[in-house]
Amino acid sequence: MTETPTRRGPWIVNASRRVYDNPWIGVSEHDVTDPGGNPGLYGVCEVKSFAVGVVPVDAEGHVWLVGQHRFPRDYYSWELPEGGGSMAVPPLDSARRELKEETGLSAAGWWELLQLDFSNAVTDEIGFGFLAWDVTPGASDPDDNEKLEIRRLPFGDVLEMALNGEIRDAFSQVMLMKVDILGRRGGLPAPVARALGYDAAG
Repeated sequence: MTETPTRRGPWIVNASRRVYDNPWIGVSEHDVTDPGGNPGLYGVCEVKSFAVGVVPVDAEGHVWLVGQHRFPRDYYSWELPEGGGSMAVPPLDSARRELKEETGLSAAGWWELLQLDFSNAVTDEIGFGFLAWDVTPGASDPDDNEKLEIRRLPFGDVLEMALNGEIRDAFSQVMLMKVDILGRRGGLPAPVARALGYDAAG
């Protein structure tokens, strides 16, 4: 419990307390004075790992998707390879591990595509997205609590899935659309631009 008032930008935090905790997340509740001078209550979900995501691209311009059931909204989701990584480990190392576990792929080429915040009004979760290329197949090794399906599709088809709502996962959508935008602007690593045909498109 924090009793001495502190500031977060224009907010005054009068008291804070931990109201829930498990190995993956914690929830803190804050008695605040908002920027308008009004008393209020602010709850924050604090995520205990980084989110990492990967756009794995092969020489033929295909990428891999992972399908799995997502418990919170109770639906089947197609996504790029994603997962959590310890904050004590560089995000790239966690991304390499996650790609291998979920798809069996290893990659020789890596490039940080983006960093982003998820639902930043209610959570402090940070995501790191990467491009991976020069991929080598291998055996996947998903966690015991994961039942995964893997698909390899042309990048254009996967991008269309994000645009038409078949891919609802926000992290996947943002990564795919940034790849497309950077490709059109000439901002991708040369091997990825060649594989996806952006160098020819000019």
